[in-house]
Amino acid sequence: MDSFPFTRGGECKRGRLPELLTSRLHQYFTWHPASPQRGLKSTSVRLLNVGQMNKSAITDDMEMQHDPDLQFKLAYPDSESINTGIKTRVRGQWSSKVEFILAVAGQIIGLGNVWRFPYLCYKNGGGVFFIPYVVFLFACGIPLFLMETALGQYTSQGSVTCWRKICPLFEGLGYGSQVVVFYSSAYYIVILAWAFFYLFSSFSGELPWASCRNWWNSENCVEFDQIGGTRNLSVMENASSPVKEFWERRVLNITGSVNELGSLRWELALCLLLSWIICYFCVWKGVKSTGKVVYFTATFPYVMLLVLLIRGVTLPGAIDGIKFYLYPNPARLTDPQVWMDAGTQIFYSYALCIGCLTALGSYNKYNNNCYKDCIYLCLLNSGTSFVAGFAIFSVLGFMAFEEGVDISMVAESGPGLAFIAYPRAVAMMPLSQLWSICFFLMIILLGLDSEFVGLESLMTAITDMNSDFFLQGHRRKLFLLLICVGCFLIGLLMVTEGGLYIFQLFDYYCCSGMTLLLFAIAQSICIGWFYGADRLYENIVDMIGYRPLTLMKYSWKYITPIVCIGTFVFSLVKFTPLKFNNTFEYPWWGYAVGWWFTLSSTLMVPMWMIYVILITPGTLKQRLRVLCTPASDLPLTSER
Repeated sequence: MDSFPFTRGGECKRGRLPELLTSRLHQYFTWHPASPQRGLKSTSVRLLNVGQMNKSAITDDMEMQHDPDLQFKLAYPDSESINTGIKTRVRGQWSSKVEFILAVAGQIIGLGNVWRFPYLCYKNGGGVFFIPYVVFLFACGIPLFLMETALGQYTSQGSVTCWRKICPLFEGLGYGSQVVVFYSSAYYIVILAWAFFYLFSSFSGELPWASCRNWWNSENCVEFDQIGGTRNLSVMENASSPVKEFWERRVLNITGSVNELGSLRWELALCLLLSWIICYFCVWKGVKSTGKVVYFTATFPYVMLLVLLIRGVTLPGAIDGIKFYLYPNPARLTDPQVWMDAGTQIFYSYALCIGCLTALGSYNKYNNNCYKDCIYLCLLNSGTSFVAGFAIFSVLGFMAFEEGVDISMVAESGPGLAFIAYPRAVAMMPLSQLWSICFFLMIILLGLDSEFVGLESLMTAITDMNSDFFLQGHRRKLFLLLICVGCFLIGLLMVTEGGLYIFQLFDYYCCSGMTLLLFAIAQSICIGWFYGADRLYENIVDMIGYRPLTLMKYSWKYITPIVCIGTFVFSLVKFTPLKFNNTFEYPWWGYAVGWWFTLSSTLMVPMWMIYVILITPGTLKQRLRVLCTPASDLPLTSER
């Protein structure tokens, strides 16, 4: 493909001079390397003096023939407007490769590694769960991870303008993914508010969830016997544990119905405000601040995880818990749900298809070895999940041993693990306050960097769409403040007495597996069949200087979309509406709100396609050709 689609070799026809001048102006605004030198990236010139333009160069263009099929190229707005005499912004970059590695690690290694993956292993056949997990990792996880990171590094753009440069027809992918990030930012941080509440409560003479001697406990509260290793809970009808009552009656004070929102829990609201203040100052200076904060937030959780792991494996009953975690049950491989769980875990854990990897990769240097980085990060992510299982199930094994029950009675996932099961186990240990502080510090830091790195990717996408506006003065900081305040106000709904009902609506519908699978299918089709898997592969070769595993380009074109389509169809067949605690159904308005969350992001892709086709002049063939043509200022474009 030609670098500049306005002209091709041939004789100039009469009356084409204005068009050729426009073409030449476009060329002068974009500089391309004269030789295919490794690591050389096209950059925009800062100033243009039209009077100094080489007249012979214009004469050369006058001898070329205009391409009628692409004569409407300028009708579609490019990602960087042409402003003569205006200084082009210098895009920020990571100060070092370590900052990029830690930022991505902070984004992808989060709460799901601790409270979801170990439980899925236990539930889906122990050690044999790694078989479908590894299959999805190599079929979808690593190829999509590399695709998104490489696209960001290649284009130096966020998740919206990246697709605008690669294939404008699929720009809706960027908008849809950022809608998901916005929704996720609004509700995910509520978990941090809960964790802060537990952390502050841990600084007491006795953990408040260790006994029934508190003002919020009911007459049905029964303490677990820490001495005899048994509990009288089973002999009492309607009995409840102190840790469950602390969660439901002290922290949430949850209402009895989905229709009752109740009053605001001001203590949780203050914890939520604290979380947002921390996130704001982690992101307010862009990668300059984010790159420094991740040195702590991405590494300290590993210290806490190591401490909890060492403590867990030394407890009585820990070996039994680890056996339940890893004991293989090959018969489970015949259950399609096991494979579905493995696929969804890969998408959740690797932050795929939400634009964060693209945004983080966009701050890399052009010749950064993104291929090697992706392999290391994927191994780190999966390895962390595996090790976290030992830390969690060793403690659950201890709790089952102390209570004299089967581990299936205490194993939970999600918030149930973080705020009920694990705190109950911690309360049984000596120095329980210390282990509680360590655990909730780890939870806060794991969630915090996932939150503010996601927020950084959202700001990157918005800023890149209109950099001339947002990078003047303090506009970026003010707009970031506006987003944080808006998300905080939305989050206040989830720290009311009925807020847990709203939280589960967000969690179930905003970032559902089906949404991510649809985005993955669209991304694979765009890169594999429109932009070209071979072209992206060669782009990566130009950036890193050698050829990655050839399987990658076949995955983008065939394997990944086929696997994602199959998984999506299965998830559609197995879909069931949300039920609170798998028991209570939501009213009609709850499902309406939930489907609004899902459709408002997924429909961005087809709606954008329809919109941009309608506004682009020319015949349908001309429109599609223009909208499927990469931007001419991308590296290597002039050589095709």
